Amino acid sequence: MSATAFLVDADVDAQLALWLRDLGAVRRLAPRTLEAYRRDLGQFLAFLAPHTGGPVSLATLAGLRGADLRAYMAARRAGNLGSRSLARALAAIRSFFRFLEREGVLASEALNVVRPPRQPRPLPKALTVLEAKAAVAAAGAMDERPWVAARDVAVLTLCYGAGLRISEALALTRADLEGDSLRVTGKGGKTRMVPLIAPVRAAVADYLGLCPFAPARDQPLFRGVRGGVLSPRLIQLRLAQLRSALGLPASATPHALRHSFATHLLGRGGDLRAIQELLGHASLSTTQLYTAVDSERLLASYRAAHPRSRG
Repeated sequence: MSATAFLVDADVDAQLALWLRDLGAVRRLAPRTLEAYRRDLGQFLAFLAPHTGGPVSLATLAGLRGADLRAYMAARRAGNLGSRSLARALAAIRSFFRFLEREGVLASEALNVVRPPRQPRPLPKALTVLEAKAAVAAAGAMDERPWVAARDVAVLTLCYGAGLRISEALALTRADLEGDSLRVTGKGGKTRMVPLIAPVRAAVADYLGLCPFAPARDQPLFRGVRGGVLSPRLIQLRLAQLRSALGLPASATPHALRHSFATHLLGRGGDLRAIQELLGHASLSTTQLYTAVDSERLLASYRAAHPRSRG
């Protein structure tokens, strides 16, 4: 008998055992994931038994309605279960019901009318000003070949100094650099103009002056050591080396430099809509996430420095 046997009848208990065996032996879920699924489904059955007035049977499961699932979700939320954990619990329930349907035991439409809880959007992880500057500067000492070192500095400078995605930086051509602004092709093929500030222009110029290859005006600027178009993976690996060398957080990635660009602009009084345009965000709500990052940093500084912050 399983740990949930007293909540269910013999038929459901047998199907639970078969489902768990399928997850472990056939689908090869990790032991911790398997235990989490077991626990989540057990909590669902623990709610369902008193909710339906007795041990859960296959007929009980077949007769479930969307209202029963919503009552379960409300009960778990009342117990302070977060959205992420509740979504995982629903995934376990869906997995069990899909197994029952696949095996021809029963079918239920209840889960099709219940939406999983909306997940909170994670805040962008920006570096501090000192960390971002150190990462860009140190990239110039990570390779003995001067042109490769200058290339990596230029790419990272574009991420931090112009707010480019790594894919956008590596797609730049000579034609995109003409004039005082940078023409950037972003997601969905949309083009935006980003001011080309002096440090960014200088970093790119240093690279072009040293690069042994001469791509055509309409070809990507940044090249690998054999002359092919530079892979973003190489820049990601360079950041990994910099994380180790400088003791940077695990969140220090090329995209974190883009986040840092926006966060530092906002912290210096930058206009939110202007930052939206610079980043190429389709929606202002995406850019507004950076206001939460800035507020969080302000609170952290206050708690660390204010003499009354500790009571």
